[in-house]
Amino acid sequence: MINPVWLQSLQALALTGSFTRAADQLGLTQAAVSQHIRQLEREYGCLVLRAGRPLTLTPTGQQLLAYAADITAANERLQQRLKANDGLQGDVGLVTPGSSGLLLYADLLALQLQQPGLVIRHRFAPDAEVQQAVLDNSYQLGVLTFKPDDLRLAAEIIAEEPLELVYPAGSGISSWQDLQNLGFINHPDGKAMATRLLSRHFPGNPGVATLPCKGYSNQVSLLLQPVALGLGFTIVPRYARQAFAAQQQIAVLQCGQPVVDKLWAIYRAEWPLSARCRLVLERIRTTLNTAAASQTQ
Repeated sequence: MINPVWLQSLQALALTGSFTRAADQLGLTQAAVSQHIRQLEREYGCLVLRAGRPLTLTPTGQQLLAYAADITAANERLQQRLKANDGLQGDVGLVTPGSSGLLLYADLLALQLQQPGLVIRHRFAPDAEVQQAVLDNSYQLGVLTFKPDDLRLAAEIIAEEPLELVYPAGSGISSWQDLQNLGFINHPDGKAMATRLLSRHFPGNPGVATLPCKGYSNQVSLLLQPVALGLGFTIVPRYARQAFAAQQQIAVLQCGQPVVDKLWAIYRAEWPLSARCRLVLERIRTTLNTAAASQTQ
């Protein structure tokens, strides 16, 4: 088995490009770092580094560096397993879509108050960024509106979220002409959501492109304000509508055939969730399912 100290010196050299900086980073002398590289070269009978500015790894050096990265990752996974039952204090990184995030935010703050020492970093992001943030290990938990097919991710269904047509309270919607008269408040996923839902409400409709756009926002927390003021209608996930404060100023068009998306919790598949991550995940599941069951209109 390769001495891990030798590999650490190789990693430091690859990162810093200098024996001096590598030695400083490791708290060693330059002579010690050089000795570690010579040991690797004796072990494998070929050069690991080519001298120059900057230093260059040989093909053998590149393979050894990849092996060192594998060992580092394995050590991190071991640490995660050892900490799986580490109690409820510490950091939990959570990244969610804005719609479910709005509903979750206050309840997760309440959870932090109940569990001193628990710190929840909560970021709102679209699906693609949610998935990448968990893959990059910058966040431990994510919520997606689809099941990922990346084998590095574990996924479990935590809730369902219908799409809703939300319009100003006091307005009436019974035909496509009513929608055209109101106009559409658009958002980044607005047209795609509208196409899916309006095909259920109004089969054979002439298409979202025929609806006049009366506004646009990329902030889900602000999207229903123009609707409440009577400026138009929009299509949003139910959790975004439920999080809106002025419920009396908006209404939801009932649909006999709703469009329902599943929400998936995702996390890295290589190691078990810590106790605090599992606590947060179960709180998310409870909050979303309680909201779904209430179906507040």
